[in-house]
Amino acid sequence: MMMDWGAPERKYHRPEAGLLMTDGHVVEGYASLFGQKDQGGDVVLPGAYAASLKRLAIRGERVKLLWQHDPAQPIGVWDEVREDATGLRVKGRILTEVERGREAAALLAAGAIDGLSIGFRTVKAERDGKGQRLLSELELWEVSLVTFPMLREARVAAKSDDEAECHWRDLATILEDARHQLAER
Repeated sequence: MMMDWGAPERKYHRPEAGLLMTDGHVVEGYASLFGQKDQGGDVVLPGAYAASLKRLAIRGERVKLLWQHDPAQPIGVWDEVREDATGLRVKGRILTEVERGREAAALLAAGAIDGLSIGFRTVKAERDGKGQRLLSELELWEVSLVTFPMLREARVAAKSDDEAECHWRDLATILEDARHQLAER
């Protein structure tokens, strides 16, 4: 067993089940998948988040929703963070009332941003015979929307029908125009 009390770690991930955005601000998807080796050689095991999520619930706290892991840029709230058989499932709201939230929603809608990443501290882990680090307990701090996820084989699914695609492009254009108008004031 390895205990690491050092700096926070990050795992970038493109959710294979898709990062969905609805109503222009509600996002959901998998922030972490169990049993899949990432580019850093780490594998998160089922149950790795359970103790952390329980502690957060007891304290009445939430996992933070950040932009690119920047603690100075919260962009929303995660309303639901839970483990299931696949991994760590998240559902939350991007706050379009803040500038970075509006930008994030536009970038998601346009497909420019399509990844999730977790910020955590390793509580329990061990190395297997292949050099992989098996993460069995993590203290989860935040889940960020990011540009470059670490799990290559996981992909974000955008709404595929043409009507939804057109709707998101229109929304992105409206948000970008509004941002420019506000900047000119």
